[in-house]
Amino acid sequence: MTPTAQIFPDPESALAGAQFADRYVLTTDGLALTAIGAAERILGRSPRWVGRLTQLRNLAVRPFGLKAGAEPDAPPETRIGIFPLISQAQGRAVLGLDDRHLDFRILVEVNDLGAGRQQVAVSTIVKTHNLLGRTYLAVIMPFHRIIVPAMLAQVLIK
Repeated sequence: MTPTAQIFPDPESALAGAQFADRYVLTTDGLALTAIGAAERILGRSPRWVGRLTQLRNLAVRPFGLKAGAEPDAPPETRIGIFPLISQAQGRAVLGLDDRHLDFRILVEVNDLGAGRQQVAVSTIVKTHNLLGRTYLAVIMPFHRIIVPAMLAQVLIK
């Protein structure tokens, strides 16, 4: 199965004042994932090329004092990969970070479709605060549209 892009229906419900939201969806068969399990498969590991792009991003934003993810000494149970875990509920994990240029949320949702099939969705919601945030979002958007589906496809890799 290939991830498909969708419009996120109500960004305000996930992050008040959000100016950007997208959603990618994948249907699985026979995995019986929880939202945290799906988030770990999606965000807890990444293809090598994504890791290299992340390193490049971190070098590029260091002069601006932007955050590079969860605090390095954050306990493992408070993050998945580099992303701080904000909340979790039945079928949904919310990760994200608030920074001086923008706030973002990543929603990982798992819905049971019956007959062993599940729909796994990853939504990204962003609220920019200033020109730096709007510029940053514009620069990373082409990469985002390639990276998110690639990360979501990892759900299928055991």
